[in-house]
Amino acid sequence: MEDSKNLNFIEKIIEDDLAAGRVPGNKIVTRFPPEPNGYLHIGHIKSICLNFGLAQKYGGVCHLRLDDTNPEKEDMEYINSIKSDIRWLGFDWGDNEFYASDYYERLYEIAVRLIKEGLAYVDSQSPEEVRKNRGTLTEPGVNSPDRDRPIEENLRLFEEMAAGKHPEGKYLLRARLDMASPNINMRDPALYRIKFAEHPRTGNRWCVYPMYDFTHPISDAIEGITHSICTLEFEDHRPAYDWACSIDGIDHTPHQYEFARLNINYLVMSKRRLLSLVKNGLVSGWDDPRMPTISGIRRRGYSPEAMKDFIARVGVAKVESTVDYSLMEFCVREDLNKRARRVMAVKNPVRLVIDNYKTDITEYFDVENNPEKPEDGTRRVPFTRELFIEADDFMEEPVKGWHRLYIGGEVRLKSAYYVKATSCEKDENGRIVSIHAEYDPESRGGETADGRRVKGTIHWVSASHCIDAELRLYDKLFKAEDPGSETGNYLDDLNPESLVVVKNAKVEESLGNVKLGDYLQFMRLGYFCLDKDSVPATDETPARLVFNRTVTLKDSWARMQSKEQKKG
Repeated sequence: MEDSKNLNFIEKIIEDDLAAGRVPGNKIVTRFPPEPNGYLHIGHIKSICLNFGLAQKYGGVCHLRLDDTNPEKEDMEYINSIKSDIRWLGFDWGDNEFYASDYYERLYEIAVRLIKEGLAYVDSQSPEEVRKNRGTLTEPGVNSPDRDRPIEENLRLFEEMAAGKHPEGKYLLRARLDMASPNINMRDPALYRIKFAEHPRTGNRWCVYPMYDFTHPISDAIEGITHSICTLEFEDHRPAYDWACSIDGIDHTPHQYEFARLNINYLVMSKRRLLSLVKNGLVSGWDDPRMPTISGIRRRGYSPEAMKDFIARVGVAKVESTVDYSLMEFCVREDLNKRARRVMAVKNPVRLVIDNYKTDITEYFDVENNPEKPEDGTRRVPFTRELFIEADDFMEEPVKGWHRLYIGGEVRLKSAYYVKATSCEKDENGRIVSIHAEYDPESRGGETADGRRVKGTIHWVSASHCIDAELRLYDKLFKAEDPGSETGNYLDDLNPESLVVVKNAKVEESLGNVKLGDYLQFMRLGYFCLDKDSVPATDETPARLVFNRTVTLKDSWARMQSKEQKKG
């Protein structure tokens, strides 16, 4: 057993249970039980890592169970995306794939038995009346006028509900517990409701569907779950969970443990709100790279290793807290710094003409792919008389502290030569369209005959060997730390700069063979990945490359400008 000082509270519980022989067969069984009514989000990663991680650590198994109890909101698209996201994180449930709908027959039989034992009744109150009579945190509920309905009548009505003889909302099957319970969830909780909706797995077989709080614990019991781990919002539901697991005929009694869910500032992780963003066209879909869905961050270029590192740093606790968004970005940068291939891309190109370089030659430089991983080797980058550089890397008249290119100033072209700007050309609107410069032939690779050094190094691409590209510069979807906290409407805090599209970028020709899933660092611009909207080249048309910015780099010039502004 591991030193208890290094264990989180759930691991301590498991190790105590194993040591005391409280685990059947001494085998840990956990489960990840999402509802297939939307795409998984970042918050789910914590639960996935916890449940699958505990099973791995203690030699047990983790089930994937889709709690599909609401056919109106569920879809096979969601089921397939859930499976894909879990596999992307590196976890596999093997043969342990289950659905709450697998147990519908068993659940129905249990409901009938509860009616026969006088522990459940059919309520004819309207949904509004049920809510009103449920009571409050300080006042007990009021018994339904149907609470003492005869058992035979309850059985008949429930069978009619199941046969589709009554409309939705007409009746509700409720447990007969205690309307004066201090826990509202124990005040005759609903067990079944009428739903005329096609289920993605059972079709139109059922007209009644079990409620989540009834289905979930019994599903855990049927599957032999030893440790039912959920987030803190289910803490008040634990008595209802324990009651369901205690029903006669339930052979196994799992136990529920709650942990603090993952809250990150600048994000919303409510499925309802995320669905609203999608349906209202405020994002391009569930996998929009601005969305905090696993599909979204995957498309944006986050790696599963970065997210697992982030979850490990956050840890498992019993108290709710909010994690800083910057910690997640830090983990992403740390990971990408090790794995991303360095390439050159020019976001806002302006032509640089090296007047003393021959017009009819192409020279090649060997450029390292990743200084963090020498084993990744080098690539050959073409160099020609005309290049593209960033327009922002040139000033006619430099300001104090400027170490990039200016007339009469010299910079180093990354992995190539020193160049000194001599003049520039402008269009009729005064916009610089080309810069003229001369290079030092003795400075190949950054070394000079006289040993001089320059402070500025800029990136570039050959004008005749580059590829056109579209860059999608993503930022936080919301501009407020707690979206909606000021106005009450989270949509008021949407960030209008969450996506900036750059259409005319230029990237080096080595990206002609880039693939989806490759991790890239565009030197001085940030980390990027190829987007699925990219179109490969054909005999008739060139490739259309689209790159998503995963996360920015820390820019020293921007920091210096910020400091100067604060001083001013």
